[in-house]
Amino acid sequence: MKRNTLLTLALAGALLAPVISFAQISCTREGMQKAVDLYIAAQTKGDIASLPLAKGGGYWENHDAADIKKSALNVPMVIDNRRSLFDENTCQSFTEVIVTDKKAPYVLGTRIRTNHDQIAEIETIWTTTGYWLFNADAYLKYATTENWGAIPAGKRDTRATLVGAANAYLDAFLEGKKDLVPWGYPCQRTEGGAYTGKGKEDDSCDVGVPSGVNIANRHFVVDEVTGSVVVYCTFGAGGPNGGSGAADTHLFRLENGKLRYVHTLTHLLQASFKGNTAPPPQ
Repeated sequence: MKRNTLLTLALAGALLAPVISFAQISCTREGMQKAVDLYIAAQTKGDIASLPLAKGGGYWENHDAADIKKSALNVPMVIDNRRSLFDENTCQSFTEVIVTDKKAPYVLGTRIRTNHDQIAEIETIWTTTGYWLFNADAYLKYATTENWGAIPAGKRDTRATLVGAANAYLDAFLEGKKDLVPWGYPCQRTEGGAYTGKGKEDDSCDVGVPSGVNIANRHFVVDEVTGSVVVYCTFGAGGPNGGSGAADTHLFRLENGKLRYVHTLTHLLQASFKGNTAPPPQ
């Protein structure tokens, strides 16, 4: 009898183990980090079986609803670098993933929304060879030299400041009102792989910003701890003044209310750009 009881308890413990692991996912910073870790493990293997996906949850790829079973998550990747933001107000995280594998390089931006102990939403934008200014080696080089660490509590910008700065930057593409953008110096921008910095104190992100282009469908993930905000959006709408309607992310880091770093990913084939020439960085 005792042996049977012990066996029953052991089996029960084994069955409960995954539940206990998934229960670590939550809307806390630590819980969202757990969800990101599970995502990274799944992306590395190219196998979503271990993800605690909520029944009826959503998946989007390059701004379109998609079948997660046929998604980029099922492509094994050797990840060279990752960086995450955590938004406890909305239970969302954002993770920038860099893969420099010569056969299949990628840079991805992945948003995850947690719901209690499950993943309710995943949204991925990916770029690879042939896409807008893509160069994974350059992206890795510049991204790994930057400081996106926690900002001391007394010096953190508010959520409203972070969102306001992101909106001002993106609004300038349409309105041309660049004087409303809180430009910081130095500020470096990495776009696909193109880089605006020269390692000088007067480096600026106010370079090559077009006008007449509407940055639409904005969705924010905000992390006050690291002074960061990412915007999922569409780059224009194919109008006569430019813009492709392409899926896009703009990632910003602010320090003392001023722009410090900007990263952009645009899911747009270079050959599809009007004129088939490389325009100035965004």
